Parts: sequence; C-alpha cells; structure tokens
Amino acid sequence: MTSPFLHDNVDHQNQSGAGDLSPEARTFNWLLDSFTSSTAGVLEAIAVSSDGLLMAMSAIKDRSNAERLAAVVSGMTSLAGGAASWYALGGLNRVIVDMADGYLLISAISSGSVLGVVADRSANLGTVAYEMTLFAGRAGNALTPRLIVELKNAVQQ
Repeated sequence: MTSPFLHDNVDHQNQSGAGDLSPEARTFNWLLDSFTSSTAGVLEAIAVSSDGLLMAMSAIKDRSNAERLAAVVSGMTSLAGGAASWYALGGLNRVIVDMADGYLLISAISSGSVLGVVADRSANLGTVAYEMTLFAGRAGNALTPRLIVELKNAVQQ
C-alpha cells in the first residue's frame, strides 16, 4: 500500500478543490478507494453520514449515481434500524441485499455513518464483509463530527 498522503486520486482532488482536504479527510478517502480497488468483486463504495448525505465515494465516475446510491443506503439503514429497534435487536451491524447479478452491502462505520458497497456476483460475501469490518475499524476511529462535515462539504463541491 502507498501512503494516503502520496495518493493522487484525481476524482477526490476535483471534488475538494485540489488538495484543500485535511490529512484525516485524505486518509479516509484513500482508505475507501483502497478498500474498493483491493477487494475482489467490489464495484463501488460510498460512505453515508447519519443524516443520510453522501460523505465520501470511491473513484466513481458518475456523481449522480453515487448520490442515488447514498439515498438507497440511507433508506435501507433506516428500515433496518427500525426493525432492530422494534424487536430490540441492538444496533445495525450489516444489511445484505442479494440480487440476481450482485449485492448491496451496508455496514455501520461509527457515529451513525455507514458504508455502502455494490459488488458483483463474483464477490465472496465473507471476504467483502471482513474487509468492510476492517475498513470500519480503520476509518471509524477517525470519524469525528468535524471530519464528517469536512467530507460532506468536499463531496458536494
């Protein structure tokens, strides 16, 4: 792995005004890109804040698609949270939607934020879930309210 501080992801630099991000935000984006590119079968990944807004996205070429995915992930998270609350099942760990040609996986990160992942049928769900858990452990500890605001602002530019 290369250093997140040396990572030149053109998409994230265009989103954020070419390097205006703090080292923590650049690291978060790098971790998301690294997860997406190094996990077999993963097509794209996004991070969604607790208020349902897109917070970060892997090197997705279609920004509007990332925002639609954020809306789906937010809705699924809300539905799963409602069921968990109604049946006293505890907080959200993971939601898996199994479709004919792929999967949508949602996993808690921290502070109410979630990771949404689209994977194709070739993906090993156990491996993807494990890598999502690793991502949450690495990125979740750094996810402060200030960083969440910075990431949301950067992705909106």
